[in-house]
Amino acid sequence: MNRTGSTFGRLLEQLIRRMPKSLSRSDMMLQLESQPLQQRMPQPTKTAVLVIGGAEDKIHGRQILQTFFQRSGGTDARIAIIPSASREPAVIGSRYHDIFEEMGAKAIEVIDIRDREHGSDQVWQAFIEDCTGVFMTGGDQLRLCDLLADTPIMNCVRLRAQSGEVTLAGTSAGAAVMGYHMIAGGGSGESPNQSLVDMTIGLGIIPEVIVDQHFHNRNRMARLLSAIASHPDKLGIGIDEDTCAMFEGNGTFQVIGKGTVTIVDPIEMTYTNYAQVGPTDPISTHNLRLHILSHGDRFDLGRRQVIPTAS
Repeated sequence: MNRTGSTFGRLLEQLIRRMPKSLSRSDMMLQLESQPLQQRMPQPTKTAVLVIGGAEDKIHGRQILQTFFQRSGGTDARIAIIPSASREPAVIGSRYHDIFEEMGAKAIEVIDIRDREHGSDQVWQAFIEDCTGVFMTGGDQLRLCDLLADTPIMNCVRLRAQSGEVTLAGTSAGAAVMGYHMIAGGGSGESPNQSLVDMTIGLGIIPEVIVDQHFHNRNRMARLLSAIASHPDKLGIGIDEDTCAMFEGNGTFQVIGKGTVTIVDPIEMTYTNYAQVGPTDPISTHNLRLHILSHGDRFDLGRRQVIPTAS
């Protein structure tokens, strides 16, 4: 069983205590960067990582965006918007800028990275190092990873999110990139099979999960099942539109929004024929655990259990 979620804070606290007090912030980040990915986990704080299924309400109650805004500091929030997944980053960036400005954020910067060289921009990096919230928009998750993976700016975002220093949100493509393994594309409406899903490497912010977005809205259950059959050490998370899985630093997440979060857990899987069948042949998987969670439900990532609602 993967219990890394429940040890997020302890591992980081032990690591920081062992570092010399004279270390600068940049030195500390370099040492953190050298640690294995699964050891860099967030502390229990008021910050969070919001994984949004896409098409979140931007007009009426704005429940998910308001939650991100408040977790980022409310009227003291300094928010970085990363629209790099979009083919129209200026338009998308401006839209979210206006939303957070209307909410009353203290400072907002659109980090409009359109070339990998921009991922080393010192002005933008300085804002990322000091901001309280980072919002990654929708678009194409492959484009987002191609532009940002392993750049100084994204390394800073990942480390700050995992250490509980900043609230991070990603919607649609920005949600898909959260895991170490990422669904890059695929089909829907078929039986699970290898050709139904294209897998690649994501940004590794929450490395133990595989996220699929627009989930029930685009009939993606078979796609997520196919992904989990190929990576049975991961937890599958399918998130509906206008719905969010909000990951806390203590290794739990809570569902916010109008739809559901589907959990596909292979921890007790007894059999799959994934390695023996052809690309378009149906995949068998036995004894998967399935959870459907709605607004207010919580899940313990380390124990792989739904947290009972308090009576």
